[in-house]
Amino acid sequence: MKFIATLAALLLLTQIAAHLCHRLEIPGVLGEILIGIIVGPAILGWIHLDQMMNEFQNIGAILLMFIGGLESNLDLLRKYLRPAIIVAVIGVIFPVVLMGAASLMFGFSMMESLFIGVVFSATSVSISVAVLKEFHYLGTREGATILGAAVADDVIGVILLSIMISLMHQTGISTSGPSTSLILVFIEQILFFTGVYLLVKWLAPILMRLSERMLTTLAPTVMSMVICFSMAAAADYVGLSGAVGAFFAGIAVAHTREREVIDKSVEPIGYAIFIPLFFVSVGLNMTLSHLSQSVVFVLVMTVLACLTKLIGCGLGAAISGFGLRSDYLVGAGMISRGEMALITAQIGFSAHLLSSTYYSDIILVIILATVIAPFVLKHAIKHHGTTERETSGVETVM
Repeated sequence: MKFIATLAALLLLTQIAAHLCHRLEIPGVLGEILIGIIVGPAILGWIHLDQMMNEFQNIGAILLMFIGGLESNLDLLRKYLRPAIIVAVIGVIFPVVLMGAASLMFGFSMMESLFIGVVFSATSVSISVAVLKEFHYLGTREGATILGAAVADDVIGVILLSIMISLMHQTGISTSGPSTSLILVFIEQILFFTGVYLLVKWLAPILMRLSERMLTTLAPTVMSMVICFSMAAAADYVGLSGAVGAFFAGIAVAHTREREVIDKSVEPIGYAIFIPLFFVSVGLNMTLSHLSQSVVFVLVMTVLACLTKLIGCGLGAAISGFGLRSDYLVGAGMISRGEMALITAQIGFSAHLLSSTYYSDIILVIILATVIAPFVLKHAIKHHGTTERETSGVETVM
């Protein structure tokens, strides 16, 4: 019963922390991470990650990625394909190259440096969406491009993460045996992504339609969880992260007519227990003993985290034909890292792509960039100008 008592305490504390964060107009997940830092080894040392906590946070990461896939609006990406793709691709290249190079200069290995670049290639626009809604910019071409680019950004980020984990597994395999093992891994992963295509195109719609005919409670929701966990297990089997499989499962279910029902029913499952514990576990994995030696690294990487998206995505908007103020607005809207970067960092940490010594520093940089993002976006909106906003309707994008 000790775990049950711990679970109750953590859920209460995360609710209070998230509430206070929302009152202060900062992301609630930051409060949940802070709870993990306070009660974990970093400060008080009351709670440590054990097997049960680890299983719960793994499920939380899977459900969070499933919901992310479920809410990825690929129709929006298709509608604003050209500017969104350009913004997303350049916005991924800048942090991967520049933050990877900076990591090398701070003494990280090549694999760790590449992974850090991949972590900061991710964008989480949930915060940006809230700000855009507040200022009535969500329906402009800038707002639509930000949303479309975020979808592309997530897909690119998941693919890069898959490649990184595959490289790690293949490196381990290659030390003990040979190319036949590498070929086998390669074939397995091709089969996995072939399965993803078949799932999106045919299997998921068939399974979801069958679930509607079942005389059981919440059959479509249960079927969506079967698809989610099956894809997570399949991804893990071929050497990828289970969360990667869950993301593609979410995209598959999003293409069925049950999407809205599933979205409304899965969110309570995830956000009631598992997802808060995932963010708490991020804090529980942190230690602050190394911070005094790494303060320069944290400051430099925070500045780069903001500038690589601001300049990279702004450049993408400029190439797409936006004006200077719109470039600034699009770049500012892509700065926030949030959940996607945290998930990527946690997956990489679990896969030993990043040492525990610097994991805390990376999490701190993600948090700082996420807090800074809405202030930069508000500044960009205020300097965008009413006239330009009114003339930048969505119909002029293509």
